[in-house]
Amino acid sequence: MFQADIIEQCKQNNRKAQLQLYNQYCDGMYIVAKRFLKDASDAEDVVQEAFIKAFSKLHQYKAEVTFGAWLKRIVVNKSIDFLKAKKQQLVELEEVHLKVVDTVNDDKWLVDDAITLCDVKQAISNLPDKYQYVVMLYLIEGYDHQEISEILNISEVASRTQLSRGKAKLQELLTLKQDGTRY
Repeated sequence: MFQADIIEQCKQNNRKAQLQLYNQYCDGMYIVAKRFLKDASDAEDVVQEAFIKAFSKLHQYKAEVTFGAWLKRIVVNKSIDFLKAKKQQLVELEEVHLKVVDTVNDDKWLVDDAITLCDVKQAISNLPDKYQYVVMLYLIEGYDHQEISEILNISEVASRTQLSRGKAKLQELLTLKQDGTRY
């Protein structure tokens, strides 16, 4: 069955089609939620809520983007809402204190060859929240600054600045000392 057919059937509250769509996307959306929430049961809850919202708002889906991208946006927003509800508020920077850094080297995310993916994930999880979310949305999820500003309810300038500062902090965390340790 084609994706468009499944979505049309879901719009008509066909439970089999909804289950099929759920089974197709649940694992991927769980991984997205887990990146933000760390706790498996919280990630499962957020994915369930995201699917409920997606099915209730399916009439708003216009196929301008893939269904997976549309659903991923819902999962990311639900994850951030969950964090906010747990009093892990995002710290917003004052516009006056922002300094935008846009250089030719700004897109280079180079680290030492000895750094593992596990090291990178650990370093990202050790970033302050205000940097962690922007770095995750930009680097891992692939959102641009306009999308990040909408998701986090910050300006594009704040997104760029927080990414720049987050990247600097991430590189600092990943820098190997001469003896091969990071401590």
